[in-house]
Amino acid sequence: MIGRLHGVVVAKGGDGSCTLDVAGVGYEVFVPIRTWAQLVPSSEAVTLHIHTHVREEAFVLYGFLSVQDRSAFRQLIGVSSIGPKLALSILGVMDGPRLAAAIGRGERQAFRGIPGVGQKTVERMLVDLRDKLLFEEESPGSAQAPGKAPDDPRRAVVEVLVQMGYRGAEAERAVEGIDAEGKTTEVLLREALIQLAR
Repeated sequence: MIGRLHGVVVAKGGDGSCTLDVAGVGYEVFVPIRTWAQLVPSSEAVTLHIHTHVREEAFVLYGFLSVQDRSAFRQLIGVSSIGPKLALSILGVMDGPRLAAAIGRGERQAFRGIPGVGQKTVERMLVDLRDKLLFEEESPGSAQAPGKAPDDPRRAVVEVLVQMGYRGAEAERAVEGIDAEGKTTEVLLREALIQLAR
């Protein structure tokens, strides 16, 4: 099984994937949408912690910038009715430590606006994962991966929302009234999703 890849992003797909060139071999890796927004094809190497998902008809790689995110992904796909795609959507809005904090505090509103996550799914996560995610939450101003932060976080959020299926104009309106100063893409994305859920 592949557990870690270190290479250069050479392409990004509209399906939330990126192609990572590792010593001349291109690996297609699906990543959370907030990570997808941060990664840019360049000569700078990046490390992705990999979960290898094997099914009868497919061998799929899911990549994460931190071990905590990968651990959270593995816990999420162990919850009934949450598959890899939905787990990736959840981690596209919040990282592992933020997910652990939301579940530990019973913050149901933290999951508002995430496509495919309804009330029953939230309740199931709160019950099944309460004592399984034991990460420390990072502060909202924590730095993103070195060299990966987009120049315009609002623009990145609009791009992410469009990839999630929202219309461009709808995404633009959602970020218009949000104060972006000092906030990470992840925090802005959560606030935009709350706006869209109203």
